[in-house]
Amino acid sequence: MADADSTQFGNPSAAMSLDSPFAPFRWPVFRRVWTANLTSALGSMIQMTAAAWLMTELTESHLLVALVQASVTVPVLLFGIFAGVIADNYDRRKVMLIANIAMLVLSAILAVLAWIGAIGPYSLLFFTMAIGAGFALNGPSWQASVRQMVPREDLPQAISLNTIAYNAARSVGPAIGGVVLSIWGPSTAFTINALSYLALVYILLRWRPVTPPRAQRHRVGAAIGAGLRFAVSSSPVRRVLTRALAFGIGAISFQALLPLVAREQLKGSEIGFGLMFGAFGVGSVITAVWVARVRRRFGPEAIVSAASIIAALAVTLLAVAPNIPIAMAAAFMAGCGHVSAMTSLNVSIQMRSPDELLGRSLSIFQSMIFGGMAVGSAAWGTLSDFVGTPNALLASAAWLLASLVVLRVLAPMPGIGEGHAPPAV
Repeated sequence: MADADSTQFGNPSAAMSLDSPFAPFRWPVFRRVWTANLTSALGSMIQMTAAAWLMTELTESHLLVALVQASVTVPVLLFGIFAGVIADNYDRRKVMLIANIAMLVLSAILAVLAWIGAIGPYSLLFFTMAIGAGFALNGPSWQASVRQMVPREDLPQAISLNTIAYNAARSVGPAIGGVVLSIWGPSTAFTINALSYLALVYILLRWRPVTPPRAQRHRVGAAIGAGLRFAVSSSPVRRVLTRALAFGIGAISFQALLPLVAREQLKGSEIGFGLMFGAFGVGSVITAVWVARVRRRFGPEAIVSAASIIAALAVTLLAVAPNIPIAMAAAFMAGCGHVSAMTSLNVSIQMRSPDELLGRSLSIFQSMIFGGMAVGSAAWGTLSDFVGTPNALLASAAWLLASLVVLRVLAPMPGIGEGHAPPAV
């Protein structure tokens, strides 16, 4: 088995315990792609920080401010299942390459428009949504391709490390974004994001994975139907998707309304806003390092339930926060809850999906959780316009706790080993 792994994934570069959360770094291709994704995620967080803060300057509408977050997640809801079909029918490396080149070009155009002062609230939403469409296309192929980078025994740790990369960027990206905003403005932040895609595009151009044999390509409608039938017919998958939707609706309130809390409630600056977002990332990274091990010990239900409670406490604390340090503590808690749930839900889907349906399964998962985030962003933003941001945050906390109580009974998370798909051959 070791020889087969070496042929498929490259020679492991160092001996490392399989229980180590860093075991996937033994495989060179995973290590390179992970590093490039970290760079890209860092640029994306700098851009999102700049876009969120810029929107508070362009409009007084709380809904439009909240929709900056939704503009990234709505495309996943609308196009995610099509992206899953593409991931299952075509070379996943090429799909990722096309998606990242498209995001690079769109980010460059946004930067140019910002430099010449031609950005308004709706054009800003358009470009963040267009970049989100690239993210939607990239997501299923990227997540499914992890199986081509590491052997199956390293898959849970690899998923956690991918989460760490994204959330490590969240730890420092917003703080850097706040500094860039305060000194050079949003145009520089958008330029940095455009440049951040270059390393990943270069590595994808050079990577030549060993692709598993694929079944005959299906028409889009038939392929979508097959993916949906699997998701509906598999009780473990169906329950995970339900939990993902409910968590996404409630948890997104923190990120969607944080710019309003920073600007209106706390009277903070760009740097203070970046520090709060950075605290979210720190909590995410610290949690992602050990969550896979805790999941194996206590099971997915314990992790997702604890994550929902922590997220509810975090948004409650943010609603009453009198200053930036308290808000940063709330952000740290929110990051812990977010990454715990996201990682456990993602692993639960990947381990229960056959390879021929993996792209579609992941796209349906993304559509559910990011669709929930899109709905939540719009709902909490609209509610904030009517009853104020603190009350909207408290309402989202109530949603998280009420949905947890109901879904632990109606849609419990599958136990470890329940409904696992056979490994690809």
